[in-house]
Amino acid sequence: MFWSLIRSGLGFHAGAGGTAGTAFFGAAALALAGSIVENTYSLAYHDELTGLNSRRSFNDATSRLKPPYAVAVVDIDHFKSINDRYGHDTGDHVLRLVSSKLARVGGGGEAFRVGGEEFTILFPDKNTSGVADYLELLRLNIENSTFRVRSGQERRKDSRAKDRRAPAKHKQSGTARATAILSVTVSIGVAESRPKTTVEEVIEEADQALYRAKQGGRNRIETAASSKPPKPARSRKAART
Repeated sequence: MFWSLIRSGLGFHAGAGGTAGTAFFGAAALALAGSIVENTYSLAYHDELTGLNSRRSFNDATSRLKPPYAVAVVDIDHFKSINDRYGHDTGDHVLRLVSSKLARVGGGGEAFRVGGEEFTILFPDKNTSGVADYLELLRLNIENSTFRVRSGQERRKDSRAKDRRAPAKHKQSGTARATAILSVTVSIGVAESRPKTTVEEVIEEADQALYRAKQGGRNRIETAASSKPPKPARSRKAART
């Protein structure tokens, strides 16, 4: 939009009816069309809340995926309880926090938000043993990340203080500072490609491994029965959620 405005201004300055003016207006139209295409692509292929690749991008990536590869399915533990207890704003904060860690996963992995609190990581040219350390580091990074959650009482008092234009007085009140420190954990299921298996079958195997991780106590990594086992996950602290 900025460059379109600049070129339109130059077009008017050069004379709207002249050759130079027409050229500037044409360039402005092309810049505007390009920005529209770029925006449309971003909306379609990136998740607005987390900034990760979206489900449509995931579908495109799996259609191009060739063996060998590994697939990791990641799910936030007790996410519904977080939403119920702290509210959807805190739930969104949790999603963004976990997504920021997923976006930096090593091993050449590419993370996607495929729905709700569920994420998938694709690792081209890798098997389960080759991604085990990267997934364990990811699990630990999420487990060791914490943030402050303000209680509903604190938010209401903050709102009233702002209405009364007395933020400084409220800031010194000890009774209004009811906060909680929240940490979250994730469970991960991982599977790898095999001869004569489809991407959908590998994802299903990773889903089944995720289910075992949930049943096994959460905050852990499980590998599909048909894949080589990754390095065992050892928690440094008990899950708080």
